[in-house]
Amino acid sequence: MVAESILRAGLKTTLTTTDLVGLGEKYDGKVRDCYVGKSEIHLVATDRLSAFDMVVTTLPFKGQVLNRLSAWWFEQTANVVPNHLLGTPDPNVTRATRCDPLPIELVVRAYVTGVTSTSIWTAYERGERVFCGNRLPDGLRKNEKLPAPILTPSTKAPKGAHDKSVSRGEILAEGRISEADFDRCAEMAMTLFAEGSRIAARSGIILVDTKYEVGRKPDGTIVIMDEIHTPDSSRFWYEKSYAETFGAGTDPEGLDKEYVRRWLAREANYRGDGPPPIVPDDVRIEAARRYIEAFERLTGTTFEPDTRDPASRIPKNLGLS
Repeated sequence: MVAESILRAGLKTTLTTTDLVGLGEKYDGKVRDCYVGKSEIHLVATDRLSAFDMVVTTLPFKGQVLNRLSAWWFEQTANVVPNHLLGTPDPNVTRATRCDPLPIELVVRAYVTGVTSTSIWTAYERGERVFCGNRLPDGLRKNEKLPAPILTPSTKAPKGAHDKSVSRGEILAEGRISEADFDRCAEMAMTLFAEGSRIAARSGIILVDTKYEVGRKPDGTIVIMDEIHTPDSSRFWYEKSYAETFGAGTDPEGLDKEYVRRWLAREANYRGDGPPPIVPDDVRIEAARRYIEAFERLTGTTFEPDTRDPASRIPKNLGLS
C-alpha cells in the first residue's frame, strides 16, 4: 500500500486537466480527457472524481489506478468480450481504436443498493417494483442480493446533467439503438459481468454492480470501451464482511467511490444539485487508499505510483515533446 505521506504529497499535484497539442481533437469527459484522431483515440485518465454526475474533487493517483486497472481487465477479458484497447503508453493514458459510441450505458446490478437518484434502492424504497423493465420481489432489504443479476440501461447525459435509468422498451421506442444492436450489447454486458464477478471473487471481492460503455469499430464490430470494472465504474464490497454488515443492517465495506458519495449525501447533504462542497483532504486520502487497495487486491500486484510531473511526463511518453 502507498504510504500516507506520498498520498498527502500527491494531493497538491493531482492531474486536473491536460492540453496535448497534436494528439487530436480534444473532448472532455467527466473523468477522462479524450483526444480523437483519424483511427485512434487517446484517453487520459485524470484524477477528477465524479459523483451524482458532477465532478466534485480530485484524488491523488486516481487516474493511474483507473488506467492501469482498466487495461488489466481489458486484457483479462479480451477472450470473452471484444474491447477497444491498443496499449497504455503512459500510466494515465490508454491508446485505443477509435469507435463510434452507442448512446446508452449498460448497467448490470446484482444487489439492491445505492444512494443516487438513479439507484435501484432509491426506487425500491419508494415502492417501485419494476425497475428498468425488471420485476423485483417484495421484501428486499437494502444491500440484499437479487435473485439474479439484472440489466438496467441508462441514458448518457452530457457532463453536468443527470443520467436516467430506462428500460429496453423505452430505449428502443426512442430509436436510440436498433433492437439487434441493443440485444448484442446486453449479451456482452451480462457475459462480462459474470466473468468479472468470477475473477473478483478470487480476491475476496464482490462485484456488486457496474456500468459499461459500448462503441462500434470501423469494421462494424461492437466492443466495450472507455473502462471496465474500476472503482469509478463499479461497486466493490469485501466478501468476508458482507454477511455480517448485511445482518446488522449497516452498509457493507467498500472499495469504490461510494465512500465519497456517502460522505457527500450524509455529511454535506449534497446529491448533485448546485456547486459541490469542498471535500476534506482526509476524505480524499481515504478514497484514494480504497482505490489503490482495489487495484492491488484484484490484480495481485503492488501499485507503485509514478510521482513525476504528469504535465511533462505524459507528452514525453506520447512522443509529443
